[in-house]
Amino acid sequence: MNDEKVYAETLKHIHRLIVQDGLAPGDKLPSERELAERLGVGRSSVREALRALEFLGLIETRRGEGTYMCEIGSHQLVDLLAMFLLENERAKADLAETKWLVERLLLELFCQRQGEEAIGRLEKTVRQKPIDFERFFQTIAEAAGNYLLVRIWRALSAFAAAFAPKPSLADSFYDQLLAALKKRDSAEAIAVWEAHRPWPLSKKS
Repeated sequence: MNDEKVYAETLKHIHRLIVQDGLAPGDKLPSERELAERLGVGRSSVREALRALEFLGLIETRRGEGTYMCEIGSHQLVDLLAMFLLENERAKADLAETKWLVERLLLELFCQRQGEEAIGRLEKTVRQKPIDFERFFQTIAEAAGNYLLVRIWRALSAFAAAFAPKPSLADSFYDQLLAALKKRDSAEAIAVWEAHRPWPLSKKS
């Protein structure tokens, strides 16, 4: 079994374990070592799966205390999406496509709603080499002003990390995109986005 499948299976089993153990918000999860032993996988796979769940806001790590369940009432959409992606192999192509479409929409909203503070954060991120794509786009997502879309984007990003390589984009991409965003030119921003997209949209049969 390759690393991607181990990661996905581990994430799926941890979710099932949470359900089977009846863990509620505020409850402590088993330790990383105990999870690895119970699931029969390496601790690195458990660690990556827990990071994905934490990124989704389903669990939180408290330094020196352990990992705890978060209040999940507001995360039902994320939870359902997560399970769909984990259970359905054909969803991988749809995941990449949906993530790209959500990012495109967030770019358009950013051009309509962004302020100088958000532009300043983007400029700071671009100055730090190598440029962190997730940090760069998270600034765009948060400044777009749509909480639900941000939650969906975070969920898609967390699971895309398990199934697809991390985007590697040239500095020129960030420079061109930032220039378009400064002008609030959504058409130009989308054009840059499409020109530099490293993964093709899947063609449906």
